[in-house]
Amino acid sequence: MINKNILKIRKDLDKLDDLFLKLIKKRTNLVNKVLENKKFKKEIVDHKRIAVILKNIKNKSKKNKIDPLITNKIWKSMISAYINYEFRNFNKK
Repeated sequence: MINKNILKIRKDLDKLDDLFLKLIKKRTNLVNKVLENKKFKKEIVDHKRIAVILKNIKNKSKKNKIDPLITNKIWKSMISAYINYEFRNFNKK
């Protein structure tokens, strides 16, 4: 039998996941706008931009007392997923 506290926490996690999905939808819409402005596939991966994003996330994580290893892994994964998304959707413009 699962502890009632764990069930309550899991419901809260499920609600938070729903919010994440809404944010991912908003982020995808913004990525689509950026993609519309790219003329060449070579513009999809911007290593300088990625480095700046990861540095900012690391600093903000530390400031907010969040384990920066967690946020770094999440953002690297998200960036990789969106790069893949942009390559898959580049020719569909």
